[in-house]
Amino acid sequence: MRPLLAALALLLACPPGLHAESLQALVDATPEGGEIVLAAATVYEGPVVIERAVVIDGQGSAVIDGGLDGTVVTIASDGVTLKDLIIRNSGRLHNQLDAGLKVKGNYNVVRDVRIENSLFGIDLSEASNNVFRRNYISSKDMPLEMRGDSVRVWYSNDNLFENNHIEHSRDIVVWYSEGNVLKNNRIQHGRYGIHFMYAHDNSVLENEISDCVVGVFLMYANDITVKHNQILRAWGAAGMGVGFKETSGAVIEDNLILGNAVGIYLDPSPWDPDKTNEFHRNEISYNGIGVQFHTEWQGNHFSDNNFRSNFTQISVRGRGTALKESWDGNHWDDYAGLDPDGDGTGDTPYEIYNYADRLWMDLPPAAFFRGGLALAALDFVERLAPFTEPELLVREQNPMIDRIDHAAAQLEAAPQTAPAPKSALELLTQ
Repeated sequence: MRPLLAALALLLACPPGLHAESLQALVDATPEGGEIVLAAATVYEGPVVIERAVVIDGQGSAVIDGGLDGTVVTIASDGVTLKDLIIRNSGRLHNQLDAGLKVKGNYNVVRDVRIENSLFGIDLSEASNNVFRRNYISSKDMPLEMRGDSVRVWYSNDNLFENNHIEHSRDIVVWYSEGNVLKNNRIQHGRYGIHFMYAHDNSVLENEISDCVVGVFLMYANDITVKHNQILRAWGAAGMGVGFKETSGAVIEDNLILGNAVGIYLDPSPWDPDKTNEFHRNEISYNGIGVQFHTEWQGNHFSDNNFRSNFTQISVRGRGTALKESWDGNHWDDYAGLDPDGDGTGDTPYEIYNYADRLWMDLPPAAFFRGGLALAALDFVERLAPFTEPELLVREQNPMIDRIDHAAAQLEAAPQTAPAPKSALELLTQ
């Protein structure tokens, strides 16, 4: 009873700018299962380490300030709830992983928390079955490569990240972890929107990932599901919507992949010869290159996708082709065939031949001249009177004549109160 009375006395005496030892003492004095209601619009000094299952409620405006030194809040217990508060001003040391919030326990809930001016946002280390919902995270005002990761997941499984807004940080990175779900988050102005490394069996669902260098990257990470995401405007020399490095068993379905330098990039994937990567019902449009293969490969299955208004639909580096890949029932907006029997598929195969394109595919720096007068003229001459045999790059036997309206199908299956989906161009320019 005495610790509870001491905690209550400290809570009632909380002045603005409470000293660090007072807030830590308040946390330490609160019994297992107790609740701490911080005074609204009050600044509390960090750092704070939470070592028992308590609830801390910031009432929407209480602040825990790290004073620009070290990590601000550390959860070193199971069953903690942080809600409705602001965490700000961590240190700036990468080797110490200075963060707004470190989580080293399981079954914790962090919701409606705003993490500002913190090098790393949320750092999970051997922490599983936690829930992070409706949080805001941004890093420090420094060059992109010097910022910390907004979310860092290390040997941590079965965590849920849902309805968070993340911007102006470096990466969301998931290492050696499985069963994590990232759902309905808004991720903007970072380096890697989401980056998996040696992390298998994770899910990326219904997120908006925009204006990052890379949207989603899968590196040595198998059995990843990427569905119903908007991956927009990953531009620049290294820009790509979804990237693969020696990754197998991925399912990439029902995504809008729009306005990226490269829509989908595959560097020897799948690596496991017994697995495939599946790409279905995606809108791959307005990209510099729709799909780029680092080398000739096999084991990727593309079906029911729309390829529209990409500067180049498919490219393969290293003088290879994509003829060993599986193409079935896709719509290509540059297909010139007809449909005399009206069954919705073309009467002739869709084919891509390499003409002058082979110059920049074999010599990437030459891509600078794509769309320029010199390459355009050379491409015209090559097609008019080829001085070398053009190389067949892609063949699809049964291309779809009309664009596949996945959004309409989703809307038909959605509740009548659902808003009309935005068009690809609206998403691209919003």
